[in-house]
Amino acid sequence: MRFLPHSDQDISSMLDAIGVEKIEALFSGIPANCRLPRDLELSDPLAEADLQRHFQALAAANSVDDSWSRFLGGGYYDHHIPTVIDHLISRSEFYTAYTPYQPEISQGTLQAVFEFQTLICQLTGMEVANASLYDGASACAEAVLMALRCGRKRSKILLSRGVHPRYREVVEAYVRYLDVELVEVPLTVDGRTDEAAVQQLLDQDVAALVVGYPNYLGVVEDVESLSLLTHGSGARLLVAAAEPLAMALYRSPGELGADIVIGEGQSFGLPLSYGGPGIGFIAARQKDMRSLPGRLVGETVDKDGERGFVLTLSTREQHIRREKATSNICSNQGICAVMVSIYLSLLGKNGLPQLARDNYSRAAYLREQIAALPGYSLPFATPVFNEFVISCPQPAAVVLRRLEAEKILAGIDLSADYPEIENGLLICVTEQNDRAQLDSLVEALKGGAA
Repeated sequence: MRFLPHSDQDISSMLDAIGVEKIEALFSGIPANCRLPRDLELSDPLAEADLQRHFQALAAANSVDDSWSRFLGGGYYDHHIPTVIDHLISRSEFYTAYTPYQPEISQGTLQAVFEFQTLICQLTGMEVANASLYDGASACAEAVLMALRCGRKRSKILLSRGVHPRYREVVEAYVRYLDVELVEVPLTVDGRTDEAAVQQLLDQDVAALVVGYPNYLGVVEDVESLSLLTHGSGARLLVAAAEPLAMALYRSPGELGADIVIGEGQSFGLPLSYGGPGIGFIAARQKDMRSLPGRLVGETVDKDGERGFVLTLSTREQHIRREKATSNICSNQGICAVMVSIYLSLLGKNGLPQLARDNYSRAAYLREQIAALPGYSLPFATPVFNEFVISCPQPAAVVLRRLEAEKILAGIDLSADYPEIENGLLICVTEQNDRAQLDSLVEALKGGAA
């Protein structure tokens, strides 16, 4: 039975207090075409046995076909997940873990989160990381708010067009009702953030510049040059990595001068699962630690001198006054953080770079083969990691439909997000794509160009 504690009078009083006439006005920020204009079409209640049979019938309609070749990326990546991860996270102390409100009896959870923070710092080259966020997009938006807090009276954010389009949309949603100006920085013909435009846009109102590493188009940005530009004006450089495995091959953002590094950790042991859950991470310099959103686990010793773990910093709404909180995020992605920690520990300092080199070399081979095909070209000659853009002789949507008939998911059509790239197709290669799949894609593309 539903429990609705607010009477019509209560609701009316609350609406009067915030200056809104109807509850529907609270949803004005949601586009009309995204709202359901009717009631949900729910069937009558079913007995438990009938409900189970109903869901079994629905499940039977699914089909599993592993013969497809997949070259999809764009923020979520198909990497091999060692079986031991599923085994370890099934342990009850991890599987039931939520928020350690009583740290003294949550040492296992706290240590796992502490290890996650340590591994993220080692990967990004930064000094401090928090206990994870919901996903890469929300981490990017939280980092923007963090930069605004650190920038004091600065209220302008420069957002590179190379940053993941969905990340940019979430940032826009976060600052929609704040006195913040978002300025898009264009890309040059080589797919990198336009440094000349950055230099022209930087002024005393700019709190931060946000760039990708690699960016959404797979291009590796010149983070070091951009950091020199931003620091020269007193702004911060935020680096957003949708595919952080690249940091195991290229120099870390911390080494290159980044102030805040955010990203999506799905590549490190998390299944694709139709787009979630992911795990956002955020790492920063020690000087900005108190502006970090969420929570931070630290290491200490107990009264007997034994190693222990504790919530060192927790500036979220549940722990301090709302106006003092750095974020309204209530929980870290606990079990996802454990999965990432296990994955990074398993591969280690030798295995992770080896995996990154494998991804890079496979993508380089495919890129070279496609570039040699008549009608196809590479719009960007700059360094990439395991993802790159090609220009097709036909619209990318046409190419994708044709290849689907051959059980090949060839990539992502860029026409909606980057219409300036003629017939642009974003292709991703990981260790899951063997040589036979790479060659079959080349042959399929060749057949369409003939």
